[in-house]
Amino acid sequence: MEKHIVKADGIGAIDVNGQVSPVTYTVRVKEGKGPSFEVDIRLMAPRDWLLQKGFNRDAVLVSQSGARIPVYHHDGNHHDDGHHHDGRLDPADAVSIELSARDDSCISEVDLRRKYPEFDGAG
Repeated sequence: MEKHIVKADGIGAIDVNGQVSPVTYTVRVKEGKGPSFEVDIRLMAPRDWLLQKGFNRDAVLVSQSGARIPVYHHDGNHHDDGHHHDGRLDPADAVSIELSARDDSCISEVDLRRKYPEFDGAG
């Protein structure tokens, strides 16, 4: 069976230590194993803003539905270059930082659309 991927954009807010800023994000869903759906959430946030707000490894995305979704910075430097960030930001990182989350808690399409209204106009 073809695992189709549906992609939608949303507008929400990013919350770092109680300081909130508007943000756009992308939600992708594909059929997971069994009845559940695999939802992949990604957003780009300005590195300097994150550093100023005391960002460590994770922030909270407040999505269009009002759900609070923890998003994480996955450090792309997996090769050992002597300094290990474990997801912490570094002023040497790219100007825009990708934060992402995976959610596989939705077990029906109704569930999915309730939690992610972004998909209503998609697909």
